Amino acid sequence: MDKKMMAMGATMLVLKLLEEEDLYGYQIIRKLEERSNSVFSLKEGTLYPILHGLEEQDAVESYEKTTETGRIRKYYHLTKKGKKLLEEKKKEWDAYEKAIHDVMGGVSFAY
Repeated sequence: MDKKMMAMGATMLVLKLLEEEDLYGYQIIRKLEERSNSVFSLKEGTLYPILHGLEEQDAVESYEKTTETGRIRKYYHLTKKGKKLLEEKKKEWDAYEKAIHDVMGGVSFAY
């Protein structure tokens, strides 16, 4: 998939995964790959700037948690602002998708 197209939706997809549960970075990468049949594959160098930007917007909060093996992992949690941002991103995506369908002569689907 074109990297520019993926970048458009990457923030929305990260927010969606965090809406379901708190995750650490590697989990986000793996879940995104699994759910998309490897169509969406973020590198750490792409994911962490997204997460840091979301933290700056107060859309996500991070916290550290020690695993059973003693390893400390940084988890990310979606905030109320993050839920609102996810809804905004969904609306933007729906408008984008509708425009593509309209130009391509396809049928637009309302969700």
